[in-house]
Amino acid sequence: MERVQALFDELWKDYTARLCPSAAKVHALLEEGAPLLNDHIALRTFALPKVGLDRLAAPFIALGYEPKGEYLFKAKKLFARHFEHPNPEAPKVFISELLVGQCSTPLQQTVRGLVDQVEDSALNNPAFLSGGRLWEVDFATYQMLSAESEYAGWLAAHGFGANHFTVSVNQLSSLESVKAVNDVLRQAGFAINESGGEVKGSPEVYLEQSSTMADKVPVAFSDGQQTVPGGFYEFAKRYELSDGTLYQGFVEASADKIFESTDQ
Repeated sequence: MERVQALFDELWKDYTARLCPSAAKVHALLEEGAPLLNDHIALRTFALPKVGLDRLAAPFIALGYEPKGEYLFKAKKLFARHFEHPNPEAPKVFISELLVGQCSTPLQQTVRGLVDQVEDSALNNPAFLSGGRLWEVDFATYQMLSAESEYAGWLAAHGFGANHFTVSVNQLSSLESVKAVNDVLRQAGFAINESGGEVKGSPEVYLEQSSTMADKVPVAFSDGQQTVPGGFYEFAKRYELSDGTLYQGFVEASADKIFESTDQ
């Protein structure tokens, strides 16, 4: 577990420094004397051979993670898979990829141009997972990509890193529901993602989720710095299956709305 912890420590460092600085404040609000349990992280990429989902999964597979559920988000042109470690204390990993071939020709050409800038050797070290952008991009290109696919724009701007970490609500003793967590965060001035309702999912699908709206963070584009949506914080409560174990998968309809936490 030490190597697993080391990788997640690096991802957390990058996430809180570059993508979601407000995460520290969320921690302070919810911590109850023990470290918060991280249910899962999420990573984004393009479905192109050099940087596809399998490439991002490889460092986790090397640490013992195994592929589990698969998910398709047709409207957003995304495919995703989640991975679990044999040690149940290790966070799950949710990796999605934009199905570039289903997008417009201008988007395809632009994204391929970005990925062509990536040196293969840069992807051989697991550190690339929290290394940010491996290409140069200007603000107009970011805006063009975002107009067609918010996901493509976000990824072009930020590169690789965890777009969210997730507090396991099951672990909290003073707050028993996702709604109660939302209420605490609202009182502290956080905006909650309302797309599809403030709580996505239900006990009937064995998973409830909510999230803050993404922090606005500075990004150094090739033609100057701009402020754009970065990372967000998610909250998940899992319910028992008939065999008494907690549900470990994800719900497509809920995840679809969680993606919108990084919308402009």
